[in-house]
Amino acid sequence: MKAGFTSIQWIVLVLLLGVVSACSFSEGSGNLLGAGSVPPGAMSGNAVERSSGLTAGSLNGTGEGDSFDGGAAKGVSESNDDGMQAAASSDADNPIIVGFSMDTFQEERWMKDRDMFKEAALALGAQVRIMVADGDDAKQIEQAETMISEGVDVLVVVPHNAEATAAIVQKAHAAGIKVVSYDRMIKNADVDLYVSFDNVEVGELQAKAITRLVPKGKYVYIGGADTDNNAHMFKKGVFNVLQPLIDKGDITVVYDQWSKDWRPANALTNMREALKSNGNRIDAVIAANDATAGSVVQALAEQGLAGRIPVAGQDADLAGAQRIVEGTQTMTVYKPIKRLAETAAELAVKLAKGETVDADRKVNNGKTEVPSVLLSPIAVDKENIDDTVIADGFHAREDVYKSGSGFFTTLSP
Repeated sequence: MKAGFTSIQWIVLVLLLGVVSACSFSEGSGNLLGAGSVPPGAMSGNAVERSSGLTAGSLNGTGEGDSFDGGAAKGVSESNDDGMQAAASSDADNPIIVGFSMDTFQEERWMKDRDMFKEAALALGAQVRIMVADGDDAKQIEQAETMISEGVDVLVVVPHNAEATAAIVQKAHAAGIKVVSYDRMIKNADVDLYVSFDNVEVGELQAKAITRLVPKGKYVYIGGADTDNNAHMFKKGVFNVLQPLIDKGDITVVYDQWSKDWRPANALTNMREALKSNGNRIDAVIAANDATAGSVVQALAEQGLAGRIPVAGQDADLAGAQRIVEGTQTMTVYKPIKRLAETAAELAVKLAKGETVDADRKVNNGKTEVPSVLLSPIAVDKENIDDTVIADGFHAREDVYKSGSGFFTTLSP
């Protein structure tokens, strides 16, 4: 028999190749084949369905975030080419690429920041690259280096460690990239812009609310992460209000401790120790955020004290809002994140374009006076919760008033 294919064999081979090709690129599948193929379900939302605008091999779809860079999307990235389309409509030849380096999604609010920042940046015609470090300093620096090497035009950073992330600023500036410190200040670095809320005022609002209810007595302060500059500013604001009363002898702070990495489990340990060391004789608690306040409420509930001792938090998390309605948490501080995200996105794009940014404040970060835009926080309690977080659409009313859902989450036996 002669070597080679017969005519019939050639026809069968061509038909088989056609079937394979049709299956590989069937309408609506959106799968990119080859070494960088994206498996179905590997990316959240509708990213897989609309990935045809990207080149094969550009994605691995292994986590959270957004990649519009056209290169390898490592680690915590997913793709959504809405950003490509928006940028193309405004500047097809040279779209602005904004890198967003985030610390964590541990607290509910940070997912809101991510979504609102992305939406605002896309509306401005920019592309967005988001990476999340999961509270790991080395990982955050490495991710920032990745975005710098990929050529982002501006880098927006939510630092995990205020000191360690100074290295990100140095590396970005060496590449000619400006850095915006988002919500939390990066310490001891030449940060180009700081966009946040007045975090000292956050602490002052907490302390004013609690001292109105308890002008005299034994106080506990459950702080946030010692490595987070915001935690220090919250505490400064609290003690701006408490110190005159401490000096008068009206208030005694019987327990004051940081909660490592903002972890609720660490706050729970702290609050249990505060109660134990004081024989449960405590009159008020101020916690650095709503997640730590939830741990405070759990520890109080274990001793039958939930709802009997005023507790302050901040961030206006859903669980915190639910506890306010139920009466186990006294107040929170609402920071309208939509305003923060939109302001930061707008100013980051301006910096990337070399435009002038109006910053009416300056905040010292240990090295320089950083141009700053500080928004005003809002104290929220049972009386105004409908007119603030609910009226703004931050939380749905039916979720806030959902019975029994915000009491506490058990963290350990």
